[in-house]
Amino acid sequence: MHALRQEILPASGVEFATSLKLTPSTRISTPSNVSTRHEFVSRVLCNVVVARSSLLRIFEVREEPTPIQPQVDDERERRSNVRRGTEAVEGEVEMDEQGDGYINIAKSVPQIGPVHVSTVTRFYLIKEHRLHGVVTGMEGVRIVSTLEDHLDRLLISFKDAKIALLEWSEAIHDLVTVSIHTYERAPQLLALDSPLFRAELRVDPLSRCAALSLPKHALAILPFYQSQAELDVMDQDHMQSKFRDMPYSPSFILDLPAQVDPNLRNVIDFVFLPGFNNPTLAVLFQTQQTWTGRLKEFKDTVKLIIFTLDIATQNYPIITFVEGLPYECLTLLPCSTSLGGVVVITSDALIYVDQSSRRVALPLNGWTSRISDLPLLSLSAAEQSRKLFLEGSRSVFIDDRTFFLILKDGTVYPVEIVVDGKTVSKLTISPPLAQTSVPSIAKNLGDDHIFVGSSVGPSVLLKAAHVQEEIEKDDIDMAPSAVVKDDDQMDYDDEDEGKNGQTNGQVTVKKTRTVIHLSLRDSLPAHGPIASMAFSLAKNGDRPVPELVAATGSGPTGGFTLFQRDLPVIAKRKLHIIGGARGLWSLPIRQPIRASGISYEKPMNPYQTETDTLILSTDINPSPGLSRIATSSNKSDISITTRIPGTTIGAGPFFQRTAILHVMTNAIRVLEPERHIIKDMDGNMPRPKIRACSISDPFVLIIREDESIGLFVEAERGRIRRKDMSPMGDKTSRYLTGCFYADTTGLFKAQFEGTVSPGGVTSTLQTAVGAGNKSQWLLLMRPQGILEIWTLPKLTLAFSTDGLSTLQNVLVDSHSTPAVSLPQDPPRKPQDLDVEQLLLAPIGESSPRPHLCVFLRSGQLTVYEVVPAGQSTDNLEKLRPSHLKVIFVKNASMAFEIQRQEEGEKSIIAEQKRISRNFVPFVTSPTPGTTFSGVFFTGDRPNWIISGNKSGVQIYPSGHSVVHAFTACSLWESKGDFLLYTEEGPNLLEWVPNFQLDGPLPSRSITRGRSYSNVLFDPSTSLIVAASSLQAKFTSYDEDGNRIWEPDAPNIADPVCDCSTLELLSPDLWITLDGFEFATNEYINDMACVTLETSSTESGSKDFIVVGTTIDRGEDLAAKGATYIFEIVEVVADPAVLPKRWYKLRLRCRDDAKGPVTAVCGFSGYLVSSMGQKVFVRAFDSDERLVGVAFLDVGVYVTSLRTLKNLLLIGDAVKSVMFVAFQEDPYKLVLLAKDTKHVCVTSADFFFSNGELSIVTGDEEGILRVYEYNPQDLDSNDGRYLLLRTEFHGQSEYRTSNTIARSPDGSLTSLTTVEEHAYKRLQLLQGQLTRNIQHTAGLNPKAFRIVRNDFVSKPLSKGILDGNLLAHYEALPITRQNEMTRQIGTERLTVLRDWIALTGPW
Repeated sequence: MHALRQEILPASGVEFATSLKLTPSTRISTPSNVSTRHEFVSRVLCNVVVARSSLLRIFEVREEPTPIQPQVDDERERRSNVRRGTEAVEGEVEMDEQGDGYINIAKSVPQIGPVHVSTVTRFYLIKEHRLHGVVTGMEGVRIVSTLEDHLDRLLISFKDAKIALLEWSEAIHDLVTVSIHTYERAPQLLALDSPLFRAELRVDPLSRCAALSLPKHALAILPFYQSQAELDVMDQDHMQSKFRDMPYSPSFILDLPAQVDPNLRNVIDFVFLPGFNNPTLAVLFQTQQTWTGRLKEFKDTVKLIIFTLDIATQNYPIITFVEGLPYECLTLLPCSTSLGGVVVITSDALIYVDQSSRRVALPLNGWTSRISDLPLLSLSAAEQSRKLFLEGSRSVFIDDRTFFLILKDGTVYPVEIVVDGKTVSKLTISPPLAQTSVPSIAKNLGDDHIFVGSSVGPSVLLKAAHVQEEIEKDDIDMAPSAVVKDDDQMDYDDEDEGKNGQTNGQVTVKKTRTVIHLSLRDSLPAHGPIASMAFSLAKNGDRPVPELVAATGSGPTGGFTLFQRDLPVIAKRKLHIIGGARGLWSLPIRQPIRASGISYEKPMNPYQTETDTLILSTDINPSPGLSRIATSSNKSDISITTRIPGTTIGAGPFFQRTAILHVMTNAIRVLEPERHIIKDMDGNMPRPKIRACSISDPFVLIIREDESIGLFVEAERGRIRRKDMSPMGDKTSRYLTGCFYADTTGLFKAQFEGTVSPGGVTSTLQTAVGAGNKSQWLLLMRPQGILEIWTLPKLTLAFSTDGLSTLQNVLVDSHSTPAVSLPQDPPRKPQDLDVEQLLLAPIGESSPRPHLCVFLRSGQLTVYEVVPAGQSTDNLEKLRPSHLKVIFVKNASMAFEIQRQEEGEKSIIAEQKRISRNFVPFVTSPTPGTTFSGVFFTGDRPNWIISGNKSGVQIYPSGHSVVHAFTACSLWESKGDFLLYTEEGPNLLEWVPNFQLDGPLPSRSITRGRSYSNVLFDPSTSLIVAASSLQAKFTSYDEDGNRIWEPDAPNIADPVCDCSTLELLSPDLWITLDGFEFATNEYINDMACVTLETSSTESGSKDFIVVGTTIDRGEDLAAKGATYIFEIVEVVADPAVLPKRWYKLRLRCRDDAKGPVTAVCGFSGYLVSSMGQKVFVRAFDSDERLVGVAFLDVGVYVTSLRTLKNLLLIGDAVKSVMFVAFQEDPYKLVLLAKDTKHVCVTSADFFFSNGELSIVTGDEEGILRVYEYNPQDLDSNDGRYLLLRTEFHGQSEYRTSNTIARSPDGSLTSLTTVEEHAYKRLQLLQGQLTRNIQHTAGLNPKAFRIVRNDFVSKPLSKGILDGNLLAHYEALPITRQNEMTRQIGTERLTVLRDWIALTGPW
C-alpha cells in the first residue's frame, strides 16, 4: 500500500511563547518628544515567537498611531462636500455651541509641547515554519555576538531532547541555525518510560546558561559565553582555536541526586532566579511521592532547594532548603531582584518563600488547611468564603510586587506581595480584573504589555495601565487596610489593589490608590483542539458547497469552526449585457464640470475614496473584437453608453481620473474629455500587435508581440507622447514583460540611494499634485532572465537581478549596469523559464507590503515579499550611481499543469480558446474597518492571493473552473464587490462575511459558549446533531438515598463530573432546534447515524441517531452505560419564530448496559455497539426495543468500530485491532485476524489503494500503522494474524473520520492513495530532500517520522510519504529542482505533475 500523509491545517493555538529582540526592526527607537500624530511612525516593541506542536511563528509587536475610524472618514467626506472657504475654523464650532460669540483661538493654534498620541499595538507575522520536531520550550538568549548587533538569539527545545540555537539573518530574511545540541543518546533517555517525559527548557535571566530537564532527575546544562574576555581565557586555556567561533562552552548533564543532593528526585518544576553572581536554580521536588488517599501516611512531601551552578569548577553549593510544602505544588514563579525568593503556586494556595526559608502562605479555598500543616495567613470572614482552584492556572509578574494569576477559565486576579520593612508580611488577592482566554502561557513583553497564549482558543495581547484614583469618603472600606482605619476596624474586602498613601508612617490627607486597568490590544485567532468533525452541505448564496464542521475550542471559547476549501463567495447578480470574456475594468473617472463655457475640474478630495463610475469590457467576438463602456443608470440597472470595435488590451484612469487611457491591439487612445489617438506605427509601417500593457498615471507601457516595448508619458492638454528610452538601451531592445509600481508604502523611496530622487520633477505641476507622494517605478524583464527596476520619471537603473527566471529564494541586487537584449535572428522561441506575467503590488491587511507576483511559462507561480536589505559594507558607487536597497524574499510557491497547443495550431480557433492568465491587483473592504489588498490570478485554476496581519501570503482557489477576467468593482457603492467573467458569464460577487482568511483553509467561527465532544451530519434532513460536554456537580448516595458526603464549609466545593446534552442544530442559522438532556452523571462517548429496520417507512429502513453513554457512579461503584436511539421528525413550525421547516428529536428506545457503551456503528440493518469487553450486534425490533443477535468477547476497552459490508474493524485501548466478519445464517461474529502486539489504538479504518484493502490504525502518540490481511503469507499463521507493513510517526494523537484525521492540537491531516510509479519517484525525491536542503533548526525529517519498534530489525518506514517534507520541493529554486530530479533519474515536470495530482485538502 502506498499513501501520502499531508497536513491540511497545522496545529492551532499557542503552547509556548517568548519575547525577544530578534529582528533588526526592534533596534530602531522612536524619539520621545513626538509633537503631532503624523510624526509618530510605528515602532516595534519586540518580537514574539510562538509555537504549538511543530508550527513556529515569529511576530513583530508593533505600536502604531490609531487608524482613523470609518465614522471619521464619513465626517471628512461630508465636510468635503461643503463649499470651499466656508468650513468652520477649528474652535469656531465650539464657539457656536457655547454661544460665547468669540473664536477660541487657543484651540486652533497648534500646541508646542508633546502630544499624547493614541496608539494601537498589533501583531504582524514575519515568518512561519513547519518544523520536523515537536517544540517543548522556547527562550531568548544573548550571546557574545549580541554585543555587536544588539539582537537576541532564539533557543528552542524539542521533544526528543534536542536544543537548537537560532539567529536572524538579514541576508535571507529568515532564521538560520547556529547549533543543535542533542541529548537523545544520554543514558537518562534509554529508559522505557522516557517517551512519557516532557522536557522543559529554562534560561538564566543573564543568559549565562540554559537548562533542559531530562528523565531520571537530571538536567542538561548548556553554558554561553557572555564576553570576548571569557573567550580569550578559554583560548589560552587548553582550547584549540577551532572553538573560537562557538558562542557556547561544552554542555554537560547534571545528575541532581548524585551531584547536588541525594534526596533531589521527582522534579516538579525548576526556575533560574535573577540577581545572583552565578546562575542560581530553584527546584521544586518530591522525594517521597504521595496522593490524596495516602495523606494520613505522607503529607507535605514537597521540598524546595535553591542552589548555585558554579560551571567552571562543577561545584553546586546549596543556598536554601525548604521542607514541608503541600503535596499539590504545581509551579514556581521567580520574584524580582528587589524582592528575592520565589512564589510557589499550589492547587489551593499561594506560598511565598524567601532565601531564609521563611514561608508566607495565602489559602484560596478551604482545602489547604485540611491537607497541609503549613502555617497560613489569618483571613477575614469575607475572605473565608473564597473558592479559587489553581489547577491549569498561569501567573506573570507585571511589576516588582504585583503578579497576575490567570485561572483556567481565563479570570485574571491581581496578587500583591505586601512588604513590611525588608520582609514580606503577607500576600493580598484582589477581585478579578478581567476574563481572558484559557491560558497555556503568560509572558510579560515589557512596556506594560502582557501576552496570554492559549492552546484552546485565541491568544491575546493585553496592556496594563496603573491609574491613581482618589478615594471618596464612602469608598474607604473598599481600599486595602493601611489607608485610613486601624486593622481591627477594617473591613477586609480587598476591592482594588492598593499602594498606601503614607509618608513616614503618617497618613497623608489626600488618599489615593493605584488601580490596574487592563485593555485588549490584539489577538492571535485560533480554533484550538478539534474534538470531532463531519462534512455538511453549506450554501454560499445559491451554490451548494461541502463544508467541514469541526467541534473546536474548550469552555467559554467552545463551539464550531467551519472550513471550506475555496474562498467562499456569494453571487449577487449576473450581468450578461456587458460581456467581457477578454477583459473587465471598473474605473473611477470624474466628470469635468462645465460652467459659462469653460470646463474645469472638481478639486480632488484626498480623504474621499473614489467609487467607480463605469465598467469597460472587451470580447473577441464578433471579429475584430468589441469593447463596451457601461455605467449604472440608477441603483440596480446598467446601461451601455459606448461601443468601440476592436479588442482592448488594457485600460486605466488617466489625467487624475478625468479620462480613460484605452490600449487596443494597434493604438493607444484617450477617451474623454478630448479624444486623442496615437497609432502604434514605425514610420508608415504598422508595428506588431500590442499584447500587454501597464498603466500608471501619467505613464503607459506597452509590450508588443515581437517583445519590443513602448513607453508613453502625459503631455499638456490631455495628450500623451512617447518617452525617450535611450538609458535602457537600443530602441530595438527586447523585453518579456514589465509593469509599473506606485510605491504606496514608501518603502522604495526610503531604501533608495542615488543621484536622482524618485518621483522628482514631472512635466506638469498638475501631475506632481495628483501623484501625491507616491514614487513610481518601472519593472522590466529581459529575455535572458534579468529583472531591472528603473526610477521614473528620469530613467535610472536602481536594481538588477538575474535570479528571477530560476525563482531563487532571495533576489538581491547584482549592482550591474543595464543589460543588453537586442533582437535575435532567427527570432527567439519562447522557453519554459520565461517570465510570462509579472506584477509588483501591495498585499496585506492594515499595512500592506509590496509583493512581487511572478508566473513562469512552465506553470510556476511564486510570490516574493520586498523587504529592506541589510547594511552592506562594499563601496558600490563605482558600479552604478543609484541603488535600491531591497531584497525579494520568496513567500509562497505553487505549480500549475500547463497544456500547450502545438506550434502549428496558431489559428483563429486557438486564439478563441486561449485562456489568459493575468495578475489583477485589488483592494476590497468586505466589512467596515477591514481592508484587504491582494492579487487575483485569472485562468483555468483561478486563485486569490491575499495576506493578513497575522498570517503569511495565502493562495486560495476561487472555486470556479475558469475565470477569464476580473476586476474589483465599486459601481454599486459597495467597497466589497468583484466582477468576474467565469464559465457562467459575467457575475457580480462578494466574499461571504465573517470568514477568517488567516490559515490554509478559509474558516468561520461559531461560538456557542460550550465545547462539543461529537458532531455528525444527518443527510436525510441536512441537519447537524452535536453532543455538548458540560460539567455538573457530583454526589453519591447510600442505599437509603442520603448523601454520603456534602461540603461542610462555604469554601469547600462539590466535586464535578462530565455530563452531556444532545442538540439538533440548523446549519443555516446555527440555532438549536431541539435538544435532549441526559442525567447529570451521564456523558456521551460515541454517536453515529445508523440505518435500522423499521415499519414506519415504505422501504422498511430509516436513518436513526444512535448514542452510546457512560453513567459515572463514583470511585466505589463500577460505571454503567446506555444505548439511545433517536429519530429526527419534522413538526409544524411556529411562524412567529421561524417560518421554515422545524424538526425535533424523538427518543425511540433506551437500552441500559452493564458497562459503558464506548463505540457504536451499524451494518445491513443491524446496530453494532460495544459494552465493556464485549461487542454486540442487535436488531431494532418493532421500533421500540433492541434484540441481541450476536456477540464477541474482545479486548479491554473498545475505542473504535468501523464497518464495511459485513466486515467489522474493532480498535481497542490495549489489544490493538481485530478484523471480524458477521454472518446472518446462523447469526454469529467470526474473528478473521488480529494484531498480536499490545498497542493503544484510538481509531482504526479501512483503506483502499490500487484495489487492495489495508487497515490503518492510529494511536494516542500519533503513530500510524498499516496492516495487511493476507492468509497466503506464511507469517500470518493461516490468516489469523494481521501483518504490520508500515509505521509512521504523526506526532499527535490520531482520530479519523473518512480518511481526514483530526488531532487534539487542532491539526487536520489527510491520507491519500498514491499510484505505484508516482510513489517510487516521490520516495526517492523524499530521500533527496532529507539530505540536500537546509532544515530549520537543523532537524532530521527522517528521524522525526521513524517509530521505535523493538520487534523488527529495521524501521518499517516505507509505504507512507511525508507531505510536509515533499511540499518543500515546490518552493525550491528551479536550478535545485533540476539538480535533485537529475540525481534520481527523472524530470522536474514529471515530479511536479505527480505532486499536483495529490495535493489539495479534499
